[in-house]
Amino acid sequence: MYFVKTPWWLRALYPTLTWRIPVKEKTLFLTFDDGPEKTATPFVLDVLKEYEAKATFFCLGKNVAQLGNIYERILNEGHAVGNHSFQHVNGWKTPNQEYIEDIFHAKKYIDSTLFRPPYGRITRFQAKVLQTPASNNMQQPFKIIMWDVLSGDFDTSISSVECLAHVVGFAQPGSIVVFHDSVKAFNHLQYVLPKVLEHFKRQGYAFKAIT
Repeated sequence: MYFVKTPWWLRALYPTLTWRIPVKEKTLFLTFDDGPEKTATPFVLDVLKEYEAKATFFCLGKNVAQLGNIYERILNEGHAVGNHSFQHVNGWKTPNQEYIEDIFHAKKYIDSTLFRPPYGRITRFQAKVLQTPASNNMQQPFKIIMWDVLSGDFDTSISSVECLAHVVGFAQPGSIVVFHDSVKAFNHLQYVLPKVLEHFKRQGYAFKAIT
C-alpha cells in the first residue's frame, strides 16, 4: 500500500521535511530515484532534453560508483542530484548509526546536501541528526526532500495508463513528483514520462530542479 497523494496528516508528522516547493507560477519538480541505471537514466535524460525540462535525481552511492559516466551526464545537462543512501537502506529497519553511516558513505560519491530516504522511511531522530550540522559534522545540514505525488511507476500491478493518471490527476503547482529510473519501473516510465511532460507543457508548466 502507498499513497499516490501524500495526506496532510503525514506531512504534519514530519513538518521539518520538504513535501512541496512554494511557487507563484506553474512549476513542477520531477524527481527520479534509485539511479543511475544504464538504460533507464539515459532514456530519462533524453526525454527531459527534448522538453527542455530540468529534474532532480536522487542517486544511490553504489550505482554512482559503478556508473559514474551517467552521473556526470546528469550534472553536465544541468540537473540536480541528491543522496539516496549507498545501499538503499530502510530507516525504520536499520540501526541509527548504521543508517547515518550509509548516507555518509554515499556522500563520498554524491556531492549534494539534498537527501531522500529510501522508501520514504526515516525516523524523527534520524532526520534530526541529518538536519543538524553539529551532530553530523557538516558545514551544511541535509535538506530532506519527500514528495506529494507518487507516480507508482514501480508498481507492476497497475497499468501504465493508471500510472499516468496518478500524476496528471494529482500534480499541481509546486508538486514534487516521484518517478524511478530503475529496471523495475522502466516499462511504465517509457510510456508515462513523455506524456506527463507533454500534458503539463501544454498547460504552461515549467519543470525545474530542486536546489
